Amino acid sequence: MRFAVIGVGAVGGYFGARLAQVGEDVVFIARGETLKALQSEGLRLDSVSGDLLLSSVNAVDDTSQAGVVDVVLVGVKTWQVPEIAGAIQPLLGEDTIVLPLQNGVEAAAQLAEVLGRDHVCCGLAKIFSFLAGPGHIRHTGIDPFIAFGECDNRRGCRAS
Repeated sequence: MRFAVIGVGAVGGYFGARLAQVGEDVVFIARGETLKALQSEGLRLDSVSGDLLLSSVNAVDDTSQAGVVDVVLVGVKTWQVPEIAGAIQPLLGEDTIVLPLQNGVEAAAQLAEVLGRDHVCCGLAKIFSFLAGPGHIRHTGIDPFIAFGECDNRRGCRAS
């Protein structure tokens, strides 16, 4: 499968790193100092579950450079979701799933308003982690997981 991670912080960066670690094709969408760090130094994860250094990762600042993916993990802050929703469009293929990992209930509906409900699932992440610096995540406790599913027992999320 091919994954895109938008928001390479404590949540998106962690799950993207673990996907890349097991050989999945992951493209990281980042900007500013995070993008520079990913492109020059890779992605570093200090974790109670085992440290990881991905010395080379695919990182871009423009979703149109990433191509179509199977899954988009949205790891930006909740207030940034409406801002980045339109930028996800170039990543979408017919069967692409967009999975928001924010706390709160608005993200899936906000994404579905822009991308269509057939692309968006409801999700959340449970993890104790923080951003130690650009491209450097510290996971400090619990076994992380992502829970997700159809928002209304059908494929996708109803935006209303």
